[in-house]
Amino acid sequence: MQHRRVPRLSAVAAGLTALAVLGLVGCDSGGDDTKSAPASGPPVIAPGAPGEENRTLSAEDAERERREDDSPNAADVSYARMMILHHTQALEMTQLAPGRAESPKVVKLAERIAAAQKPEIGAMKGWLRTHGKTEQDAGHGHDHAAMPGMATEAQLRQLRSAEGAAFDQLFLTLMITHHQGAVTMATDVKGQGNNIQIEEMADDTVAQQTSEINRMRDLL
Repeated sequence: MQHRRVPRLSAVAAGLTALAVLGLVGCDSGGDDTKSAPASGPPVIAPGAPGEENRTLSAEDAERERREDDSPNAADVSYARMMILHHTQALEMTQLAPGRAESPKVVKLAERIAAAQKPEIGAMKGWLRTHGKTEQDAGHGHDHAAMPGMATEAQLRQLRSAEGAAFDQLFLTLMITHHQGAVTMATDVKGQGNNIQIEEMADDTVAQQTSEINRMRDLL
């Protein structure tokens, strides 16, 4: 009877030993995975104050500092000023639709664009006032032609003289280009600006005007 019991106990012990080894291996594997998890982003060089050296920050620290200090920079201010002019031209174009467009869908689209961009102009003017900035850069007015998507004066004259289906076609063509320019400006300031409110405005512009571009393409 002793000879039968010993092998049975040895088998149990061997099984428990194997399970323990597997458990240790599993724990070690998990630990290695944690250590090898990739960082959330590359280091960022933060310019130091005058007379101070630059600092190297982790991506997380750089984002935290940016969120804590969102003081407007030149890109933020320039975006607000330019977008006021950009939206103003869009309103000039939409005002022509009720009396000249043939398609009711074009008229309704123009109304939606105007309803969205009027308050955005007010918000950007308010933002400039809040930060002690004028709507125009003294002595350095923005060149309309330099802003992406802006219609030329010749194109606006053509739109003012068009009627019916010809107006619809030209309005949609010019407004698609106009919206694409606004999306470009908004995308640029998201990468170059520092102010959270401007970034949020830019996000809204990208989302809204991309949607409207798709709608206008469907109407062409």
